[in-house]
Amino acid sequence: MEEVTITVRDGTQIGAAIYAPENGARLPAVLAASPYRYDNNVLPAGPQFLWRETGPIDFYVKNGYAYVHMDVRGSGKSGGEFEFLGPNEQRDLYDVIQWITQQPWSNGKVGGLGQSYFCLSQWWMGVMAPPGLACLAAYDGLNDPYRATCYQGGIPGQFMPGYWWNQNRIINRSPANGAAPREQKTDLDALISAHPTYDDFWRARSAWERLGEITVPLYSIGIWGKIDLHTRGNIDGFRRAKGPRKLQMRGPPNAWAANQEFNSVELHEKVLLPFYDRYLKGKETEYDQRAPVEYFLRGANEFRSCDTWPPPGVHYKAWYLRAGPSGSVTSLNDGALADSAAEGIDRSSYKYPNPGWVTGVVGFGPAGPAGGFDPVRRVLTFTTAPLDTDLDIAGPIKLVLYASSSGTDTDFIVKLAEQYPQSAEDRAKGLSPASQLVTKGWLRASHRALDAERSTEMEPYHTHTHPEPIKPGEVYKFEISIEPNAYRFKKGNRIRLEIVNGDSPVTDVLWTHYYAPNKMGEDTIWHSAKYPSALFLPVL
Repeated sequence: MEEVTITVRDGTQIGAAIYAPENGARLPAVLAASPYRYDNNVLPAGPQFLWRETGPIDFYVKNGYAYVHMDVRGSGKSGGEFEFLGPNEQRDLYDVIQWITQQPWSNGKVGGLGQSYFCLSQWWMGVMAPPGLACLAAYDGLNDPYRATCYQGGIPGQFMPGYWWNQNRIINRSPANGAAPREQKTDLDALISAHPTYDDFWRARSAWERLGEITVPLYSIGIWGKIDLHTRGNIDGFRRAKGPRKLQMRGPPNAWAANQEFNSVELHEKVLLPFYDRYLKGKETEYDQRAPVEYFLRGANEFRSCDTWPPPGVHYKAWYLRAGPSGSVTSLNDGALADSAAEGIDRSSYKYPNPGWVTGVVGFGPAGPAGGFDPVRRVLTFTTAPLDTDLDIAGPIKLVLYASSSGTDTDFIVKLAEQYPQSAEDRAKGLSPASQLVTKGWLRASHRALDAERSTEMEPYHTHTHPEPIKPGEVYKFEISIEPNAYRFKKGNRIRLEIVNGDSPVTDVLWTHYYAPNKMGEDTIWHSAKYPSALFLPVL
């Protein structure tokens, strides 16, 4: 490993490490860019260190690549202040790629590599379009930080300004080798809090706005289990980029499994190396034979191939919210999902904060603390009858909700789950049946305004520019985009929709949202022929 310093256009010095075979050949390079310090690469790449998302460095060196890992400005051994994807950070990527191509060991071609923040950097590599950039393998990364994490649905999220920034500062302050500790002065919490709407600060950091400028070959690889952060970014990257591109949506169930997969040699050997060899070495590889779209169908546990996303032949079926009871779960209302809307007045109300909430919106089960947590006991649920046949879905998901509130604003945090059968004995005890989370959606009522040009029938796109309070007691129509997914609901199981105005570290781990003290009141979900609240699923 060789440490180098690269001076970029404004004079800032960027620190980088170069891992390369010592054979004197002119090499293609893969570039990894993050704020996680390249000198932390001596630690194991695995779930304990979620920021070790470099992939197997030695694997690429053994296969004839130079692996370049740069610290983005304001982190590690790079100068400047951390900007969180700001314009200077974007331009640094251009300058570093050009520097690589000018080195005597370079064959003039660079590809982007890496997961999560490394992937966020890759979208900007493509937008900056330096002449030496030859391809991007964008694995598991968002491209709209406002909508994907910092303000999902306009609701302030805790992950980026809280957990993520704290662990980033610890990583920089206490590097593995103890050398050159870095104190990062940026107050990311204050910076994000100062921009609660989608303003110029966010536009400048949203590669989503400029994905159409990406023309280099792109392999966009997403993870169904990363709905809280990255999933939609990989789908949108594939759909909006303009160059040769393919999409693969994979099945790891969560961030830890995805991290483990990306750092395994197997994924790189079977999936990524053929792509890099094709575009960085000019080899004929099996990448050319891959379908334009491959997606893992969760529940069925199988990969499927098609030419477009969503897959051809998808039709959108509506399940209407009704009062119920479904008789299958203990919740605040035990509502139903049915093929038709109810006649007359039909609604479900709840007051908050609920006195039974223990951590976030999760309370204990019927046995109290000794019986453990019950994630749905104190939220609204709407559940189908047991399914007559397996039901496969793949594509965008939407909830149309008619609702009112006692206040001038409220939040909707929505979850879609598969609910499993339960014994009559457990049902009589009021125990909640086992279930599997499929996906989520979010919307703050005051952020309901849609962008007419960017919204589609199944994918409402909210502007988040000028929040408008709601009038207490008035019924409004809300269109909520639920994160896309591919899933098989099995025969005999039920589809369940959960709605509440908060979440919990019990169910959502790191990806929770702030519950402010002023969030008090009563919300009502309306569901009738006059107010046909409905869940729309992309049925194969």
